[in-house]
Amino acid sequence: QVQLVESGGGLVQAGGSLRLSCAASGRTYSEYAMGWFRQAPGKEREFVAAIARYGSTTVYADSVKGRFTISRDNAKNTVYLQMKSLRPEDTAVYYCAADDRQMPVVAGKEYDAWGQGTQVTVSS
Repeated sequence: QVQLVESGGGLVQAGGSLRLSCAASGRTYSEYAMGWFRQAPGKEREFVAAIARYGSTTVYADSVKGRFTISRDNAKNTVYLQMKSLRPEDTAVYYCAADDRQMPVVAGKEYDAWGQGTQVTVSS
């Protein structure tokens, strides 16, 4: 099993940027497709972005397309989420997740391991 630890969250003004990181340990990280999800207070967890095992394919939620970029560095066992043009509605706890398939998937129930989350707050 892989263990995941997110970092990089914080408070930012609308229009600003943040980069989240998710460090993996345990089972070989490059065997997993990776995803980012988020959950705002009182709302369901939602898919944000995902990346294939070797980074060849990425998928984004419509709400973040063009503003967020997911990437990975398999040599560092880390996946990133670069967030730009942040909006107050992006405020949530952000989670990274690992799925032991090659291609990225949208459904959270398909993921095998989750991090503890990192808070992102965007002020207006």
